[in-house]
Amino acid sequence: MRNVLLADYDPLPVEVLPIGTDYPPDHLLAHHSHRRAQLLYGATGVMQVETLDGSWTVPTNRAVLIPAQTSHEVRMLDVTTWSLYIEPSAVPWWPASCTVVEVEPLLRELLREANDFDADYDAAGRDGTVVHLILEELQRVSPLPLSVTLPRAEPFRSLCTEYLARPDVAVTTVDWARASLMSVRNFDRRFRQAAGTSPSSWRTRARLLASLALLRRMPVTRVAGRLGYSSPAAFTAAFTRTFGAPPSSFHES
Repeated sequence: MRNVLLADYDPLPVEVLPIGTDYPPDHLLAHHSHRRAQLLYGATGVMQVETLDGSWTVPTNRAVLIPAQTSHEVRMLDVTTWSLYIEPSAVPWWPASCTVVEVEPLLRELLREANDFDADYDAAGRDGTVVHLILEELQRVSPLPLSVTLPRAEPFRSLCTEYLARPDVAVTTVDWARASLMSVRNFDRRFRQAAGTSPSSWRTRARLLASLALLRRMPVTRVAGRLGYSSPAAFTAAFTRTFGAPPSSFHES
C-alpha cells in the first residue's frame, strides 16, 4: 500500500500493516502517536524524529523503531518511507524508546517487497511468510547512536530545539546563559541536570547529527567548514568517534 492513511486500515485483522509514503520536501508531521508499534524506514532522504525525551536522526537506508503510543513528530527531508505498523503483541521485544537501527540488504529488500502488498494481502501465504521473515530479521538489527537528549525543562528545551533546527558553531554557553537570564555557572549546572551532559558537549553532538543531512548534498570538506572544524580530517575523526563509522558510510546511494 502506498500513500494511504493508516486510520483507514488500522482495524484490519493483520499483525503487520506495510504502508509506503512519498513526502514533499521539508515536510513536518506534527506530534502524533500510533496504537501500533512502527518501523519507519527511509528509502530516500533524512528524517528527524522528536519525542518528549530526545531527537533521533535517521539517514537514508536506516530505520527508527517507534514504540506504540509514543507521541512523536517527524521532519522529512526529501523522504520516501517504507513503514510497518505492528501489533504490540507481535513484538514483545520492541524497544521502550525510539531507536535508530542499521538495515541490512536482506531486510531492505523484504521491506521493499512488503510495501507493494495490497491491503488484503494473504497473511497465511507467501506474503505472510515475507512478514514473518521481516519480524525475524528485525530482532537482529544493530542500534545506531544517532540521537541526542532533549531536556524537558525550560528554557533548556527551547534552546536545544532551536539549535537542532539551526546549529551554529558561533553559539556559546555564555550566549545561552545570557538568553536565559542566568549566570554561566548556574546555567551550566542546571543544564547538566536537565540534559545529562554539558551545554558544549550537547551542541557538539547536535552539530554532528546535523551533518547527516548536509552530507547528502555537500562534500565532507564543506560540511567540516560549515560546522566549525579546522579540517575535514578533524571533522571525520569527531564524527567517527561519536557515531562509530566515518561520514562516507552515510552518503545516500
